[in-house]
Amino acid sequence: MDTNEHEIGKLIRQGESLALEFKSDLKCLPDRDLVAAVVSLANTEGGELLLGVEDDGTVSGLHANHLNVSGIPSLVANKTNPAISVRVERCDLQGKSVARITVPRSRQLVSTSDGFLVRRRIRLDGTPEAVPFYPHEFIQRQSSMGLVDPSAMVLEEIDASQLDPLQRLRIRNAIKKYGGEQSLLALADDELDGALGLCREINGAKRPTIAGLLLLGTESLLRQHLPAYEVAFQVLHGTDVRVNEFFRKPLLETFEEVELLFKARVEEEEIQVGLFRVPVPNYDRRAFREAFVNALVHRDFSRLGAVHVKITGDGLSISNPGGFVEGVTLDNLLVADPRSRNPLLADVIKRIGLAERTGRGIDRIYEGMLRYGRPVPDYSMSDEFTVSVQMANVAADLDFLKMVIEQEDKLGNMPIDSLIILSRLREERRLTTTDLAPSVQKTETNVRATLEKLVETGLLEPHGTGRGRTYTLSATLYRKAGKKSEYIRQAGFAPIQQEQMVLNYIDRHGSIKRAEVMDLCHLDRNQAYRMLARMKEAGQIKQIGEHKGAVYERA
Repeated sequence: MDTNEHEIGKLIRQGESLALEFKSDLKCLPDRDLVAAVVSLANTEGGELLLGVEDDGTVSGLHANHLNVSGIPSLVANKTNPAISVRVERCDLQGKSVARITVPRSRQLVSTSDGFLVRRRIRLDGTPEAVPFYPHEFIQRQSSMGLVDPSAMVLEEIDASQLDPLQRLRIRNAIKKYGGEQSLLALADDELDGALGLCREINGAKRPTIAGLLLLGTESLLRQHLPAYEVAFQVLHGTDVRVNEFFRKPLLETFEEVELLFKARVEEEEIQVGLFRVPVPNYDRRAFREAFVNALVHRDFSRLGAVHVKITGDGLSISNPGGFVEGVTLDNLLVADPRSRNPLLADVIKRIGLAERTGRGIDRIYEGMLRYGRPVPDYSMSDEFTVSVQMANVAADLDFLKMVIEQEDKLGNMPIDSLIILSRLREERRLTTTDLAPSVQKTETNVRATLEKLVETGLLEPHGTGRGRTYTLSATLYRKAGKKSEYIRQAGFAPIQQEQMVLNYIDRHGSIKRAEVMDLCHLDRNQAYRMLARMKEAGQIKQIGEHKGAVYERA
């Protein structure tokens, strides 16, 4: 089986998904249906179309009319608007021919030449289907790809005189409170509206943008012209609802009221670190602020649904309608370039000072959990319709917090990469660079550099060399935490101690296998091989048998 056959077989075993479509060609699939299938993939995530495969994965083969696949790219290009360029390969599988059509994700909406516009979605049973792409979904698609800015759209049916002037005072107070652009305070109201993009002049009249309506509109205007805008704050105790408040007030006013409700649920204890007493809250206020502002600013205003802030016995969760924007996934959340579904609104909030100006508010959320020795924020419940972050309500690790504070006193704020690495090692004790790279979301080279810096500062200790090199928290940290014996268990034994353990095992049981050496000395396969080779060269042991059947006895 060649590479193409192997790849197609693997795709078929995966089954249909948003990015993989099977099409039967037993009765010669009509051109219209073939092009529609390509369009639906291009309007979603792009992907692969396997022509000659049934829905259940059975390879039924190509019709005689499609055996010459070289004409399919020109057919698709001629029958789509704008034209889609696809790549087509023919492969023989199970004695039958299959056409593999690779479809790129389009940066704009694509239809068939006769105006048929479709996209793919997942049904409730988990299987994909093609559905019409409706006009109200266009702006949603384009904003997620960064092609348009919904928050900059002008509402020509509203006059600026209908806006609430008290909200401008709220903006000025927020600039003072949160350290926003001080130069904005000297501007008159009209100048402030223009500088922030809250209003635009259309045919000689001032009209608000969506961002302007969110910040300056009255509750009645918001209900009438932005019905999707809503914020819910809930406190649940088991099945009992303690608080259930819904808001449709202007954005800053809503933020302030929800923040007050949140602060009333923050409990603090204090610990002594050196000469200072340090507060330890059950929820970090700055992490909450960044997560809540992100939900308000990056939500999809074309999709009905409230921004939900929920506090339960398990912790705090914040969710908003609309999935991650184009290019952002769970796997690159920490390193993806900052992008917003509503760029103007995001810019206004940053200039006011309410959000992190660097656009790295996600780092603040992670820091607010990790520095207290708590689990990382959990975004795993997010999907294409919702972004959801969970912040667990677990007890802080005070020893870990003291270590972070002492280190920050010496070297300044600890980078997020370092906090993630230290947090994982605190939980999992001993890890390699390869183990840590997915959590940091950077290359192994970058992670290795961070690890070596932590070694230099005395926070970590390395064990071994090469790709088998592992890391543990240092003896100093275990000693400060009063866990000296735990350090010995994690750091392992010196090579001479490991060799003696192997010899003792052989004396008692007559022989030892490499797998038993790995288990006995907590070594990986390569480390055990090297140690046994070293002991053979020293004449301590001898090998009986080869490969998997090899055992080792006293020499």
